Amino acid sequence: MEHGEKVKMADSQGTPTLFSPYKMGKFNLSHRVVLAPMTRCRALNGIPRPALAEYYTQRSTPGGFLITEGTLISDTGAGFPHVPGIYNEEQVEAWKMIVDAVHAKGGIIFCQLWHVGRASHTVYQPGGVAPISSTNKPISKRWRILMPDGSYGIYPKPRPLETSEIQEVVEHYRKAALNAIRAGFDGIEIHGAHGYLIDQFLKDGINDRTDEYGGSLANRCKFLMQIVQAVASAIGIDRVAVRMSPAIDHLDATDSNPLNLGLAVIERLNKLQLQLGSKLAYLHVTQPRYHAYGQTESGKQGNEDEEAYLMRALKQTYQGTFMCSGGFNRELGMQAVAEGDADLVSYGRLFISNPDLVLRLKVNAPLNRYIRKTFYTHDPVVGYTDYPFLIEEKGRQVQSRL
Repeated sequence: MEHGEKVKMADSQGTPTLFSPYKMGKFNLSHRVVLAPMTRCRALNGIPRPALAEYYTQRSTPGGFLITEGTLISDTGAGFPHVPGIYNEEQVEAWKMIVDAVHAKGGIIFCQLWHVGRASHTVYQPGGVAPISSTNKPISKRWRILMPDGSYGIYPKPRPLETSEIQEVVEHYRKAALNAIRAGFDGIEIHGAHGYLIDQFLKDGINDRTDEYGGSLANRCKFLMQIVQAVASAIGIDRVAVRMSPAIDHLDATDSNPLNLGLAVIERLNKLQLQLGSKLAYLHVTQPRYHAYGQTESGKQGNEDEEAYLMRALKQTYQGTFMCSGGFNRELGMQAVAEGDADLVSYGRLFISNPDLVLRLKVNAPLNRYIRKTFYTHDPVVGYTDYPFLIEEKGRQVQSRL
């Protein structure tokens, strides 16, 4: 009997939990707790450093699944200081050490491909030009951009991509995906969420184009689907994943009908999977509550029933592995898996401060508190790789009693 068949049997014997095995396409996962992609600003001058290898291996478990921080597909893609890229040879070579270290611990790792679009600044652009987007509308002044010197600035007016330029950006995604596979990654996640470039095409609150990439739902989905098709043709659809957030208004990314938008994307992904005879590795959707937890931490906003209905409609419609993220703790993660609302759950902030989060969740141990002010600093250790493991805490407790 193959391992994949064993996994299915284990799941069928009872209600699955966060710690049940799961077969994600060609990958056999030992549990369903995923490291969410999170910008950490530790790749000095865009090159992944040894600190990244330590950070990711600390959070690796045998059969565990990790997604990297957003990784730039081109030199126009940055909106934070010191984020890694995967568009030149030096970056590819640097990533190899990190991927090898994760694989040595038995982990599986995907590279998240990222372009921030208008969520950038002239200071991050080659030649100091305006950032590209679907539109010329800037992000409103209620949002601020982190500048290289640690201060916060105002988002500038972007430049809408000409219709003829869009295929060049699609090609950047394709090349970045090929580079990721050359670096040893097991696959890639296309970041189509949270108000960044792809989301700027998807959402009607941003996209005001009058060409074939604007207006109707079909037109607004076109850019994402061209990217998915190009990347799938290059590396195989079973190594490709998509992240989206139809109901998230991060960076002014609003849509008049988030459910219809989410279903429209899923309809097209299902159709592509059918055409290619294989499925995406997974679809990654951010919970509507993400904004409340992520920005204000003041609790849930909006209507819980509406949120649950939207997420369940997306989960039931998508024909493949469904991953959720956004404000999950142990209880909410267990509930989502047990009730069939998610196959996998990705954790962000809790994984920052708990390198051994999988163990802590499994034994229901106390969690380290995260320190928000060190999320985006450049120190290779402080707030990055210095959070204690459970075994270290127990050791200190024993010593203190002696």
